[in-house]
Amino acid sequence: MLGQNHLSSMRSHLLVPVIAAACLTISCAGSLFKVKPVVELPPLSGNVKTASAGGVSIRVAPRMSDEESQDLFEANLQVAGILPVRMELAFESGVPVELKRARLRLRDAEGHEWKQLSPKAAISRILKANDIYAYNPNSRKQFEKEFAAYAIDLKTPLSSSERTRQGFLFFQTPNKEPVESPRGLVLTIEKLPQPVEIPLN
Repeated sequence: MLGQNHLSSMRSHLLVPVIAAACLTISCAGSLFKVKPVVELPPLSGNVKTASAGGVSIRVAPRMSDEESQDLFEANLQVAGILPVRMELAFESGVPVELKRARLRLRDAEGHEWKQLSPKAAISRILKANDIYAYNPNSRKQFEKEFAAYAIDLKTPLSSSERTRQGFLFFQTPNKEPVESPRGLVLTIEKLPQPVEIPLN
């Protein structure tokens, strides 16, 4: 017969994977990163760039620092090769402005185009850059929900019923390298009543 000590040892070994799985489920039940609520987003300030696209004015905030990104998303987007661009749209007058056909492009001084990412694609880059591969799927869904809440809505027309709207665009560096000190960034917006080019730095 097996001794009492041996049985206790066997029980302990069997419990280890069960406890580990339970800990993973419980500890990852929340969001993967602690994203600040959107209501805490401060007004645009500093060297804000402005342009008019005919019926809608566009304001773009200065480039976020690594620290600001970390404070807002608890994730360093720049290290993941993602440039967050904060934008505000303001309805001027006339008929509602259709936004879903708008084409946004970001180029640097070398002529390289920075790919625009959906919030979901940006999250994939963040997780890969942070070597996060094992997580509770519900935690990722929560993170996606909180992160996507910061993305600017370009699907709903802008009209007098909602005179201002703001949020972020997310762009990926040309070679997926970390964002360092990009020069000559220009945001081009086409297929609005008037096309615009906005120098970001």
